Amino acid sequence: MGRFFITGSSDGLGSLTAKRLVSLGHQVVLHARNPQRAKHANAACPGSTAILTADLADLQETKRLAAEANKHGPYDAVIHNAGVARSATIGKSLPSLFAVNTLAPYILTCLMAKPKRLVYVSSSMHYHGHPRLDDDGDGITRSGYSDTKLHNVMLAKAFARRWDNGNDSGSAVVNCCATDPGWVATKINGWSGRADLTDAVDMFTKLALGELQKGNGQYFADGREKSPNAKAGDVQLQDRMLEELAKISGVAVPE
Repeated sequence: MGRFFITGSSDGLGSLTAKRLVSLGHQVVLHARNPQRAKHANAACPGSTAILTADLADLQETKRLAAEANKHGPYDAVIHNAGVARSATIGKSLPSLFAVNTLAPYILTCLMAKPKRLVYVSSSMHYHGHPRLDDDGDGITRSGYSDTKLHNVMLAKAFARRWDNGNDSGSAVVNCCATDPGWVATKINGWSGRADLTDAVDMFTKLALGELQKGNGQYFADGREKSPNAKAGDVQLQDRMLEELAKISGVAVPE
């Protein structure tokens, strides 16, 4: 029996994947943005182990979530599924699109105990994205949706490269990958999505269980490995992105 943590699992693919894993006998810790959505999460997946709440658009709440999630670990896999399609800055110090889609998975990855596997949910839109690392000042914080989805693939590759062989202290290898669920009917894609939700849940579940990965830092779509945007594999861009995210969040990349 494995243990899994899925961000953004109060509804949609996160919730469906949680239900699938629970039905297979695994323990799943859910995440919702607020208490009201936590009630929806519990109703949709009553067999979950715990439900944690945090608004990932808020830097401090994201850090708190990492600490709370660690109390329920260690995990076989963490699925960074939470995401938003549009940005809002009302009451927030950072645009929510960047904070939720890019910065939150970085912070959680750095502050949570290393799981066996990390799954970053990206999108085919990442092919149109740019790292936004050449802009002056706070360019990366003004990233569009496609840019943040490119960041997700870059995060998978950056952490795969850093943690592939462990280190001198004997830490375990962490398998990292990114995935595109397809144009499924969700709040982000809209309800006109044509891709099969079941296929996406199948892929998420297999990645969580480590059944598809044959290497580290892979990108998956349509149930198989595919080649991502070439920018995602640029090591210098990866390192610059990690440096920027560390500076913005105040959270350093662990060894």
